[in-house]
Amino acid sequence: MRIDLAPLKAAEKQYWLQHLVAPRPICFASTIDAAGNVNLSPFSFFNLFSSNPPIVIFSPARRVRDNTTKHTLQNVQEVPEVVINIVTYDMVQQASLASCEYGKDVDEFVKSGFTKQPASLVRPPMVQEAKAKLECRVLEIKSLGAEGGAGQLVICEVLCVHVDDALLDENGKIDQRKLELVARLGGDWYCRVGADNLFTVPKPNTQLGIGIDALPDSIRHSKILTGNHLGMLANVHEQPVVQPQFEDDHLKNIVQYYSLNPDEMEAEMHRHAAQLLDAGKVEAAWQVLLSVV
Repeated sequence: MRIDLAPLKAAEKQYWLQHLVAPRPICFASTIDAAGNVNLSPFSFFNLFSSNPPIVIFSPARRVRDNTTKHTLQNVQEVPEVVINIVTYDMVQQASLASCEYGKDVDEFVKSGFTKQPASLVRPPMVQEAKAKLECRVLEIKSLGAEGGAGQLVICEVLCVHVDDALLDENGKIDQRKLELVARLGGDWYCRVGADNLFTVPKPNTQLGIGIDALPDSIRHSKILTGNHLGMLANVHEQPVVQPQFEDDHLKNIVQYYSLNPDEMEAEMHRHAAQLLDAGKVEAAWQVLLSVV
């Protein structure tokens, strides 16, 4: 299926893009206007774009429905400051409630049941219940258009960060498993980042991976090993060699039962290597595969 975006209506473009460009972190922005009226609203067009200087950008886009602008955008145009409160699973329903299009004179803190907490460097209040907050100065607002759905990029410098001590490990660093972030997908869909669906992918910072093109042909063209498996094998900085001391009972059984059928033996070894890779045992998987290369 090929979809040309140019002839589509704004809502149709939004549909395809929001479902495919996901998950998106949520900017739960608290802002204030020149008269002191506070606004609180979530935006999923949001991300980190620089660490030095520390820059985040969110986009309170013009409404697709009627091309009006949001109170958040109007506020940062008047008072160029914002607190970005990080949305976690325990507050996602309340944060969604704050997205209702209440009138300018309605306080979303009250409607969504959150507590105002004074910020230390900016005028908008923080959400006390949020486990992490970013106090920001708005550096620039860049409009991407004047039609419904056009992004209005709010470029923010992060001045300070507030982090709940309960999120930290014994070294004073964030324990990713404790944060339980949520993110937006398409339509009404969200996703929850919990300990049961987190995984790590080692990335060499000082040494280059050998690359999939450097894998032996029998491994690279395996009908059993997946692209993820090959990526793990190719992420070593030099190709391993056979280790005579390597012991693996299952490998011995494969050799014993399939010694008369080399093709079946290779297939069984690849299945065994795949299981080892799924368990994160890259070195052992290499040794199993090298036994038939």
